[in-house]
Amino acid sequence: MKELFDKMYINTSSSFYEKVFANLSNNQKMFIVTANPETFMKAEENVELKKMLLDKDTTVVPDGIGIVKAARILGYSVKERITGIDLTLKLLEYGSELKKTIYLFGAKQEVIDDMKRVLKDKYPNIKLVGAKNGYEKDKDKIFQDIIKKSPDIILVALGIPKQEEIIYKYFNQFKKGIFIGVGGSLDVISGHKKRAPQVFIRLNLEWLYRILKEPSRLKRFYNSNVKFLFHIKKLK
Repeated sequence: MKELFDKMYINTSSSFYEKVFANLSNNQKMFIVTANPETFMKAEENVELKKMLLDKDTTVVPDGIGIVKAARILGYSVKERITGIDLTLKLLEYGSELKKTIYLFGAKQEVIDDMKRVLKDKYPNIKLVGAKNGYEKDKDKIFQDIIKKSPDIILVALGIPKQEEIIYKYFNQFKKGIFIGVGGSLDVISGHKKRAPQVFIRLNLEWLYRILKEPSRLKRFYNSNVKFLFHIKKLK
């Protein structure tokens, strides 16, 4: 697992946003994975996922506070979290500012419908060139459509690791585009789910808020975060 930490971006969120803005401005291709403990734990079990994360064309950023703390325990000077939802909001902001195109793929149809309204109301200069829900059976066909339309921003909300796997599968067929697996970010941005209150965000306790809202997440939290902690202690 240590090689995953070696690969991870460790500087400030503001410096990373500048990098994303520059790549978007210059039509430079970029595949971003927002990593949390679950990401790294799954990579220990999934050879292809680990290969993807270690690929030179994949940019891994620390999303979860667990990843940040683990990195510091292991001696990496990680500055701060770069959360998936904040990065997604920045991309929408930059896309509107630069008058770029966007493709949405994933989540439920009602989320996609409300995302269309959000784009129209809050990011009027961004051009939506495609939007498909995550329940379409032929996901490869959808990516063929994305290739054809060649958008500047591609947000894929299929959950880890499916969203990352399909991006990675087709990434080399694109000449441009900022790709990111956004998980449940579209649910929050569209208004279907609430983000944690600021006090939880400030204290890096968004994970606790999600468990309090959805107790069914507790088992998933144990299998990823708690086991991850034991793994880091062994590495230490």
